[in-house]
Amino acid sequence: MATFETKYLGNLRTEITHLQSGNTLTTDAPTDNHGKGEFFSPTDLIASSLGSCMLTIMGIAANTHGFNIDGAFMETTKVMGTNPRRIVELVIKLTFPHNNYSEKELKILKACARECPVANSLHPDLKQTVSFVFKE
Repeated sequence: MATFETKYLGNLRTEITHLQSGNTLTTDAPTDNHGKGEFFSPTDLIASSLGSCMLTIMGIAANTHGFNIDGAFMETTKVMGTNPRRIVELVIKLTFPHNNYSEKELKILKACARECPVANSLHPDLKQTVSFVFKE
């Protein structure tokens, strides 16, 4: 059974429907590749999926081990290459609400970033640069 349905809407746009929930999202080609850049591009979805997966897996681990990461957020920079056009690097900056995590908790958070399903699904040639910031 399919998970998503994607329709081409014309003008370099698609509409993706999550079949279980019925939620939709629209993609648009980026301005540097003939699009209007009015929605996430397909490569933006890959980039944002990596950070979202990291935060989700960290949240699961935090819940399991009795701490939380509420308020954590990420900033992502997508670096595109040419010949062929592709993502060559994803720079993820993960910011956490405080720096009161134990050594064990820090180890768990960093392992989650390296081992989330999206990180493990991306080609090894795609550089993943991840940094951690813990607010005072």
